[in-house]
Amino acid sequence: MGAVQLESVAAQHAHAKLNVDSLPQGPSLFDGNDTARIDGSKSDEYERFEKGLMQYGCAHYRRRCRIRAPCCNEIFDCRHCHNESKNSIKIDTARRHELPRHELQQVICSLCGTEQEVRQTCISCGVCMGKYFCEVCKLFDDDVSKEQYHCHVCGICRIGGRENFFHCSKCGCCYSKVLKNSHACVEGAMHHDCPICFEYLFESRNDVSVLPCGHTIHEKCLKEMKEHCQFACPLCSKSVCDMSKAWERLDAELATLSNSFDDKMVRILCNDCGAVSEVQFHLIAHKCHNCKSYNTRQI
Repeated sequence: MGAVQLESVAAQHAHAKLNVDSLPQGPSLFDGNDTARIDGSKSDEYERFEKGLMQYGCAHYRRRCRIRAPCCNEIFDCRHCHNESKNSIKIDTARRHELPRHELQQVICSLCGTEQEVRQTCISCGVCMGKYFCEVCKLFDDDVSKEQYHCHVCGICRIGGRENFFHCSKCGCCYSKVLKNSHACVEGAMHHDCPICFEYLFESRNDVSVLPCGHTIHEKCLKEMKEHCQFACPLCSKSVCDMSKAWERLDAELATLSNSFDDKMVRILCNDCGAVSEVQFHLIAHKCHNCKSYNTRQI
């Protein structure tokens, strides 16, 4: 079948963007923990607390502290920086490792350099090392515009605002509320690798799309599939969006072609609805009698 132009997958189905901060956590925002104890009337104390806001950090987080990795005793800006350095393909296989995030015990203030146990406020200079702070996950982040929140069921911190997500116990993940009554549940849908790039989706920091079949995939990988005219789920082969317009165009195209196998019948299985049909053999495509889809295979 030739290339078929489709509308945006996002326009056809409300894919959930599941932004993950990759760290389990019990959160504290600007109005919690140490921050709540800062009296706004004490300007000097407040200025110390806010000093350096959004001026420190790395490509992953804006924060005013660094971490000492408990696994190799080296200092990094964050656990992602550690993993990119220590789990790279450039590193000898025997030496590769990831930071055990729950075992993190020491942080270093970026302003005064004081090393201390994990906490939100520096014991030496009094600066807030992260406006968003999770004591469980040891997560610090000054950029609270992400609307971070901790899902105790997922066991990790996510972004996007708690009010915008719900946790699906069967799929095992937080999904956008637009999918609450419409998504197809798949057991542990988020607890596997992306079928295209093989990154573990549950802790991925990249946007994830939930397909109509319930399977999950990176949004950027889904876009690349479309660019290569691949419109079927890599896991179950169901269409990733509404293909009805494409099937209508294929109907018109096939109507102009002669078929020299009018007497030959074949059995087909529809990947979209699961129906089995007996149809006339055609060199180009076979149409499901039940749902009119051409996403079929001969059996």
